[in-house]
This record gives sequence, structure tokens and C-alpha cells, in this order.
Amino acid sequence: MSKESFKDFARLHPSLATSVNNNQTTWQKLYEMYDIYGERSSVWDTFMPTYTAADSVVQATQTTSDSNLKDVTLSDFMNTIKNVDLETVQKGIANIQKTIGLLQDMGLGGATKAVSTPTYEPRPMYRYFED
Repeated sequence: MSKESFKDFARLHPSLATSVNNNQTTWQKLYEMYDIYGERSSVWDTFMPTYTAADSVVQATQTTSDSNLKDVTLSDFMNTIKNVDLETVQKGIANIQKTIGLLQDMGLGGATKAVSTPTYEPRPMYRYFED
């Protein structure tokens, strides 16, 4: 059992957090019980008297489907666009362009400027350094 699955289990059952806040138990003990017994054990009856395994499955499916089905309408999108200050966006783009130009001038622009590298020509074998 992973920590993430325990966190999901604890989110589904807020009575666990209540028992921790009331100093009845600790998160460590709850995690160890979850790791040993799983989420379908009668151990949880002391912390969640109305707990059934079917409730857990139904709640898990509802939270997953609710988070996946977030409706964003066209009017919501248009309202968001209306609130955007175009002058601020334009200033931001101008600042980015200036930064890019500065980096290119400093030589960090990559392939924008061709750098000439000297080619290596080996010395002939019959020539000495004094020649």
C-alpha cells in the first residue's frame, strides 16, 4: 500500500482527521493499520462507525468523476479573456523580446550567429619547428 492510496483513503473519511485532532491516535498509527489490514477491515469501525466498503467505492468513484468533469463553458472563457489587460501582455512580450536580443548579442543565442572556428592543419612531418 502506498502513501498516496492512504492519503486518498483519509480524504474520503474525514472522521480519521477528527480522531487525530482529538489526540485519539496519530497519522503514523493509522497508516500502519492501513498498511497491515487494508481499507476493508473491521479495525476502522472504532474510527468510522458507519463505514462500509461499498461506501468507500462509491465515494471514490464520485470524487474521481467530479474532478474529471469540470465544465468550462465558452462564456467562462470569454469572461476570462475580457479581464486580461492587453497593454500588460504587450509590455511583457516586449520585455521578453529585449531579453532575447540581449542574449543573442552576448553570444548565447545559439545558432543565430555563425561562429567561425579555425580549421586544424597538421604540420608536415619533414618540417621542424625552426623552419
